[in-house]
Amino acid sequence: MTATAEPRRTAVEIRSIDYVPLSERHGKLWHLGPLWFMSNAQIATLAVGVLGVGAGGNLIWSLVAILLGVVVGTFFMAAHCSQGPQLGLPQMIQSRPQFGYIGAILVWLFAYLQYAGFNVFNTLLASESVTSVDGGGIGQVRIWLVVGTALAAAAAIFGYDLIHRMEQALTYGFLVLFGILTIIVLTLHYPAGSFSLSNFDLTPFLLQFSVVAGYQISWAIYVSDYSRYLPPEVTIRKTFYWTYGGSALGAAWIMFIGSALAAWAGLSFSGTGIAELHTVGNKFFDGFGGIILLYSALGLLSVTALNMYGGSLTLISALDSFKKVRPTLTVRLAMIGLTAALSLVVALAVANNDSFQANFSNFLLLVLYFFIPWTAVNLVDFFIVRRGHYAIAEIFKPDGIYGRWGWRGIVSYLVGFAAMTPFFSTEHYSGWVANAAHGADYSLFVGLPVAGLLYWWLCRSVDTEAERRLAEEQADILEQEAMAHERTEG
Repeated sequence: MTATAEPRRTAVEIRSIDYVPLSERHGKLWHLGPLWFMSNAQIATLAVGVLGVGAGGNLIWSLVAILLGVVVGTFFMAAHCSQGPQLGLPQMIQSRPQFGYIGAILVWLFAYLQYAGFNVFNTLLASESVTSVDGGGIGQVRIWLVVGTALAAAAAIFGYDLIHRMEQALTYGFLVLFGILTIIVLTLHYPAGSFSLSNFDLTPFLLQFSVVAGYQISWAIYVSDYSRYLPPEVTIRKTFYWTYGGSALGAAWIMFIGSALAAWAGLSFSGTGIAELHTVGNKFFDGFGGIILLYSALGLLSVTALNMYGGSLTLISALDSFKKVRPTLTVRLAMIGLTAALSLVVALAVANNDSFQANFSNFLLLVLYFFIPWTAVNLVDFFIVRRGHYAIAEIFKPDGIYGRWGWRGIVSYLVGFAAMTPFFSTEHYSGWVANAAHGADYSLFVGLPVAGLLYWWLCRSVDTEAERRLAEEQADILEQEAMAHERTEG
């Protein structure tokens, strides 16, 4: 079977957690660049960049921390993206070879909480952005929450191809509008000491680094969802480069703006950056700030669509672990609807909460803590243990070669997470190492090597050659059943 046949395309995506056959592979590798650029180039990402300054750091060291966090965190998310074309599977279903058919629910639960959490923050920011322009109150925010959720759900229903086209179109507008805004930001007058290298404070520096790296790593649960329709011939290396370049540029650019606005505003900073974007934008001409906010709201809604899409795939994967699910369009629509409804209910409940910055910071740190061990296990498995070769049909069998419980992955995850706990530094809990280091958070540097190295050591007995032979034997049947949109029975 080759990927040269005309791909089957429909207005509304049919597939969900099932394997994408070679005959349906399509798209251009460069499409990953604008997708991940625009996914990061929005106000939620801007809010990540304000945390170092907000914690007492000066501007120049906050910018350095942002840059380092982007460089490190994006490496892992881009490595995950390269799995998509090679396996033809969504990201989270790929956890079964490491954690087992049922054991993977452990990481899917955390993934779904992340999708829902980001949806709450994204729709709130989008609604507040629009309301800041039209001058409405909390009632208006709630109306826009409903409207924004409905629009994002509609985009998620159309699925993969529409989401790619939407992000491409938004990228062009961002380059123009935020290019102008960036020039204005560079001309602002900043407080004394903002660019002094002697004003270094380790605690806010590590906070900014950790939340940036964690934010970038948090994309790891998404990325193969949006590369799995590409043909495997695009290669791992090129997939990595396009993803890394787009995501890193979008993140660093908008986080730099956020940090700069926080330093410029000082004690009067709004906490989200919305008011500052409005004010600074209007320095170009009266009304330009409103255009920036409205465009930013569109960017947030596009990312909300990504969350609903990925959240629905995660829910279907979890349901499939208990009772085999035929991944039809109806199932996907139902899961998108449920994901949208849950996020909307929570967003409406907290719409009047004034603690956005603190809540967002804590949420990002939790994302970092939960997914550092998973990303280490998943990447070690793909690049070192199995080297990209999986018996994909077995992933969908409860009693297949990967088993119901992948003890190696589960043990490595739990040990890696436990090793990180003394280094946690949040508003509600700080480990003893973090307390001794005056709040500095080193957990990233512990969780990655502990979980990854332990998993590699535990996998020494895995017979990868037998697994590869089985994959070759099942390849033709896998393609035929995928083309017929059927499932292999266990």
